[in-house]
Amino acid sequence: MSAWTDSAQPALGTMYRMQWEEAQQCHVLLFPEGMIRLNQPAAEILKRCDGKTSVAALVADLESTFGEPDLRADVLEFLEQARGRHWIR
Repeated sequence: MSAWTDSAQPALGTMYRMQWEEAQQCHVLLFPEGMIRLNQPAAEILKRCDGKTSVAALVADLESTFGEPDLRADVLEFLEQARGRHWIR
């Protein structure tokens, strides 16, 4: 069960910055001690974690953008994992 509510507005942790890394040909999460390579689904979710977009809007945007219904459970699972790793707050 996720602790994220529909109205929650996830944001990247203060120590993290996401960017496209040309050398890696993928999005990465940069932090003082290193870099984390992100797969496309992770990058698409984290792009929307701006501290303004609600979880409900984030899920709806992903479902609309990719034409995939029922992404909520997968998105919530990722958000929980990302919060556990302190990537988001």
